[in-house]
Amino acid sequence: MIWVDYFLALNLLTASPEAAMQGELRHGDAFRVTLQRVSIQLEILDRREVRYVLTRREEYTSDLNLLRRRYQELVDAPSLHDCERFPSREAINELLSFNRAYRQYLGSRQPVDLARWWEFRIALQETDQLYHIWDTLRDARCPYYYVTVRRRALKKLREVLGDDAYYRGELPPHVPFWRFQEID
Repeated sequence: MIWVDYFLALNLLTASPEAAMQGELRHGDAFRVTLQRVSIQLEILDRREVRYVLTRREEYTSDLNLLRRRYQELVDAPSLHDCERFPSREAINELLSFNRAYRQYLGSRQPVDLARWWEFRIALQETDQLYHIWDTLRDARCPYYYVTVRRRALKKLREVLGDDAYYRGELPPHVPFWRFQEID
């Protein structure tokens, strides 16, 4: 990869999508490959997308703007390497399975125990909130999702957890354990 092409690609990809194209863009195969490689390194293009992004000259500008929008959206999103600080997708699936079983249990108890109906409602809401956090993490850990989907999930997870907890890898429990004795 020629360094001039690398810096030109980086400049093109990090510009605003509304930025006007200056002069004739380079459309050659070598520069297209450079743009794709830089996009992959920036984690705004999945390796599987190189078959159809920046491949057709007539769609070059729209593809470039797509990558620019992704860059703008994900510039502050965590890198995929952050996934390594969290449990595996298989472990998350097991925890979410327990979450759904616990939710079903609460849902079956709520109409029967009318004196504590409101407690069950709150417990159900807490269970659902925890499910959404763990489901977001599962999206981030899913290897067959495109890199952009996974980074969006990491960004959302960081927003929900807060920076400190996110970077320490501290997750809330998968079910509201504090409710176990209160409701049973």
